[in-house]
Amino acid sequence: MNDLRYSYYPGCSLHASAGEYDLSTRELFAALGIGFEEIPDWICCGATPAHNVDELLSLSLSAKNLELARQVSGDMAVACASCFSRLKFTQHILGENETKRQLVEKAIDGPVHLEQRVKHLLEILARDLGLDRLTQAVKKPLGTLKVACYYGCLLTRPTDVPNLDCTEAPTIMEKVIEAAGAQTVAWSHRLECCGANFTLSRPGVVLQLSHAILDSAKAAGADCIMVACPLCHGNLDIRQQEIEGVYATQYGLPVFYITQLLGLALGLSVEQLGLDALIVNPLPLLTERGLL
Repeated sequence: MNDLRYSYYPGCSLHASAGEYDLSTRELFAALGIGFEEIPDWICCGATPAHNVDELLSLSLSAKNLELARQVSGDMAVACASCFSRLKFTQHILGENETKRQLVEKAIDGPVHLEQRVKHLLEILARDLGLDRLTQAVKKPLGTLKVACYYGCLLTRPTDVPNLDCTEAPTIMEKVIEAAGAQTVAWSHRLECCGANFTLSRPGVVLQLSHAILDSAKAAGADCIMVACPLCHGNLDIRQQEIEGVYATQYGLPVFYITQLLGLALGLSVEQLGLDALIVNPLPLLTERGLL
């Protein structure tokens, strides 16, 4: 499988609060034999703060990362849904607006490279590697696990930017985890916002939105939730106990990154996947289902 090679943009969260996402991504791709080289000297993409206060700064940060990615061979692999969104937005906006493109080129003191292909990990796994090859690599099928696939609001929206999957009825997450043998549940809140933008400024809104997501997943019979975004993970995992206290309920739903569940199916260890870093302890569930 060494015919696949990518330049890897981890982004700030994966080098800080979401270290287990970075770890499990590297371990999973190594196990699949996929070439993966971190982009040298990458910088923050700006994510939420920059594009809310300064469009030129936001576009320039992502444009600079697109330029830096050219130092490494292969398409640009991105794990964070927010980083993925900002990079794709930058390509879309600068491809349509010559004036903004010229301003950005002046800001970064160099040309803007829009031809760099930006791919979320899901696209690499589902389409570049392919579901058949993914299934062939599975050593420990996840057939006993019922998973609620949570897309959030950035992976597929708006219609003309990410081009990852259908905006309103995506299936790429389900297809990828089902290739590892897991069962997926149908539920109402898989595309709803968790309130990530308001994590610090309006935590009450975050608790309300995340409560509705957890409530929907639990009602659908899910054993766990699977995400592809560190911001969503933070709200659903780190805040889950707080939400349970505010709403006088009990969820006990482990929140996994997609790379962690796939890595588990490939036979990787708890330590390799950073499963011990999750706030809602997943080990009892995985042990009960015979997956550890």
